[in-house]
Amino acid sequence: MSAASAIATGVRAASRVSPELGAALALPLFMRVGRPAPVAATDLATHRSARRGTVRIPGIRGTGVDVVTYEWGAGERSVLLAHGWQSRASVFSPLVRELRSEGFRVLAFDAPANGDSPGRGTYLLDHLDIIAELTRREGPWHGVVGHSFGSLAALMAVHDGTPATRVVGIAGAADPAVFIEGFGAMLGLDARTREALAARFAGRVFAGRPDPFARYSAVRHPLPEDVPLLLVHDRGDRRVPFTESERLLEVNRGHAGLVATDGLGHNRVLRADVTLDAVMAFLSAGGASDALLDETVASAVSPGAATRPASRRR
Repeated sequence: MSAASAIATGVRAASRVSPELGAALALPLFMRVGRPAPVAATDLATHRSARRGTVRIPGIRGTGVDVVTYEWGAGERSVLLAHGWQSRASVFSPLVRELRSEGFRVLAFDAPANGDSPGRGTYLLDHLDIIAELTRREGPWHGVVGHSFGSLAALMAVHDGTPATRVVGIAGAADPAVFIEGFGAMLGLDARTREALAARFAGRVFAGRPDPFARYSAVRHPLPEDVPLLLVHDRGDRRVPFTESERLLEVNRGHAGLVATDGLGHNRVLRADVTLDAVMAFLSAGGASDALLDETVASAVSPGAATRPASRRR
């Protein structure tokens, strides 16, 4: 039995004694980011060509942390990229190359404990603080693009006032509770232990603040109606269920479109041609949000493989 399996077995055994005990043992595992992901060989050239910088944010301990930032290109239209959990900015390299070739200026970052940034943990607040600081320095944004955890950050940032003409969410979460559910499923935790884990996490990280699972829910807090939203998600995503993007499509009815893929999973969808084509069409096009999304979704995939934007006439 591996160390990870042994730990999971111990957490499950503790949760049978008490959900609170199981949650107490599970919390450090849930909060751990893990070893930083390396830069993929195919992304090295793009990664090394970036102009590097830093922004300082409070960090989870409130003592301050310098986050590594990246910049490519020099166009008038700026696009901000937000990576997911245990990831790094370089995962966007195929999209960065596409954006640069079309004259966009691109900015990205490695969140604390991710990529080349220091730290032992990272939370949604860190992503939001980074986006806020980069917006103060470099915004407003023609587009904000997020993957997975970073998609939720992008949605919440723009809902909270980050100026952006349009938003893209790739394999994104509609609600932070999905990460508790996914972690609980991975460890085999029962519903009561998952609830206890959510409460313990909120009390540890957000003590004295509003319930983070409600405050940072993109379902409860959709985008402004004048901000078009493009969603890309694989139906077989095992990390963040496809239903999360369906929920986002519904609450952003009239100014959102969904490109659905098959066989790409959670990470490969980020680099797939269908995703790159859809995102580039969406970011490059002009016009009203309805027509923009209609054209983007229709041109991205073959008939029957996409969900068209929901109509305002419903």
